Amino acid sequence: MNLSYRTGKPKDLIHLKKLAILSWGHYKKELTPENWTKLSAILNDDNNYQTLLDQSHTVVCETEDKEIIGMAYIVLSGNPTEIYDKNWSYIRFLSVHPNYEGQGIGRKLTKQCIDIAKANNEKHIALHTSIMMKKARQLYESLGFEILREIEPRLGKKYWLYLLNL
Repeated sequence: MNLSYRTGKPKDLIHLKKLAILSWGHYKKELTPENWTKLSAILNDDNNYQTLLDQSHTVVCETEDKEIIGMAYIVLSGNPTEIYDKNWSYIRFLSVHPNYEGQGIGRKLTKQCIDIAKANNEKHIALHTSIMMKKARQLYESLGFEILREIEPRLGKKYWLYLLNL
């Protein structure tokens, strides 16, 4: 299968949303109904995707038929949140279509985010992930991300803040 990687564009919003709903859907069984409702609201809110498209570099993976099957956002420093320091770049919403998991797409997306951060002279790249995302944690740790600290639980789950010094 020929996959290509490119910069995401505003016209991709509906496809990014569709991918997120598919790829995050398997966490439904890990969450309480109340917390699934909260996550579902986040996944279905177009403003979340628009904000990320506006403030980040968006990397997408697509099939030769132009179906978007992977995405990641790299937000450069200067965009602090309650989790991320103003001096850090950070990865958000790494997602891979369930039918394409295990093919190295998440690794390639993460590496592209790291390359974008380096090209923009970033010194650190951060991300957060949870106990229910075991494969993601293994991926990030294999690429050199280290747990900086445990952060406030989200959706009733344990979360950690990871950091990679570039």
